[in-house]
This record gives sequence, C-alpha cells and structure tokens, in this order.
Amino acid sequence: MPQHSTITTETLDRVGIIRLNRPEKKNALTAQMYEALIAALQQAEADPQIRVLLIAGSDEAFSAGNDIVDFLANPPLDDQAPVMRLLALLTELHKPLVAAVCGPAVGIGTTLLLHCDLVACGERTTFAMPFVNLGLCAEGGSSLLLAQRVGSARANEWLLLGEPISAAQAATAGLVNVVLPNAEVFAHALDWAKRLASKPPRALQGTRALIRNASAAAARQAISSEGNLFRELLQSDEAKEAFAAFVEKRKPDFSRF
Repeated sequence: MPQHSTITTETLDRVGIIRLNRPEKKNALTAQMYEALIAALQQAEADPQIRVLLIAGSDEAFSAGNDIVDFLANPPLDDQAPVMRLLALLTELHKPLVAAVCGPAVGIGTTLLLHCDLVACGERTTFAMPFVNLGLCAEGGSSLLLAQRVGSARANEWLLLGEPISAAQAATAGLVNVVLPNAEVFAHALDWAKRLASKPPRALQGTRALIRNASAAAARQAISSEGNLFRELLQSDEAKEAFAAFVEKRKPDFSRF
C-alpha cells in the first residue's frame, strides 16, 4: 500500500489500516492528503490479501476537517477535485470499512463516517458539520445518509445549526456504535476489523451490499447534487464573508444578505 507522510498505511491480519497522520494540525485534510487517501483506499480495495479497511487518526484527533488555507488555495470547483473523487469512491467500496475516531471530527471528519460500517469513538470526541455556518451546504451524501442514520429531526438539528455534537449524543442517535475511553478506541476497532476479516468474504461483502443497495443510487445522486450546490455556494458572497471571518478570527456578519 502507498505511503505518504500525512497518510500512513499498514496491513495486519488481512486488515488494511489507513491512518491520518498530521497531528500538528489535528489531521486537517489537504488536497494532497485526499489524493493519498484515494490511492490508499483503491490499493486496499484491489489487494486480495486485505478483506477489511480500518481508518483512524490518533488518540487525540480524527480530523479537524478541511485545512482552510489549503482549501481556499485549491477549491473543489469540479468533480475531479480530490475531495469530490474521494466522496465518490466511498460509495464504490466493496470491503467493509471500520473507523476509530477520537478528538475532533469536523466536516468531512464526520460525513466520512456515514460511509463506514462500524464506528468506535472516544468519550472526548466532538463531531460537527458546520457547513451552513461557512456559507456552504452538506456534503458527502450527508443530506441523505445522516437522516437515514439518525433520523430527520436530528439531521435537521445537526446540519442546519452546525453545532458540536458530543460522543454521547452521537451514540444515542446512532451515528456511532460504541463510546470508549480514547486509549481503547483503536484496539476495539481493530478487533472488530479482525473479526470481520476472519469471516467468509463473499458472504460478508454480499450482506454489506444488501444493506446498502436500497440507498446506494440515491447516495451517489445526493453527493452529485450536494457537489453542484457546494461549488456554487463556495463562490458566493456569503461564503467569502464566512471564510474571511474564520481567517481573521472574528464572528461573521450575514446581516446584509
């Protein structure tokens, strides 16, 4: 599997482990990291020695979302942008995907989990999808998949208000499977992945496909529709004000819109 300084990979007992490895930035994602993630996922999906994928950050941070400076320098203006290609790829994986999540999981750090089959999170994990607050819209298929996972009432609350969600709230709503002390999360997720990897692969992948088939086409359509609106909003005055306020560390003012 490919290696990258901010994305590391290893194979253990037929589990392909992909780690986000940019701790000094709480694993905030850059365009280069998205490219490396795509390569790692594609390689693991094609490797017959790997039966299950496990994605993790560190015990302190899963992902703070997009690196804003890099995001503004490399905005996703079409379907070939690295982040858009990653989101599309997530809907095409056949092998089970397990996640170990600790610390902040912001933006795509949360929406990525909607494509995972099992999610273990740390008790100090905080989730957030602040897209509207940045003048943007839901991404990653979350406008559809979040409501399916946690119900429309919670999806409305989490996507429209964009406020932080605690680990306990995420577990109660069904966003994650289990909440553990941070130091135990990766080991628990790895145990899940190993147990899955020991099962008959055709039966495992077939059952996973049956669970997802009912919404697979709708999820791809949601990602496409979200992408179209996301790109339009990214160039809006609302988004420009939101990002300027973020960079200048002030509260945005949307009163003139």
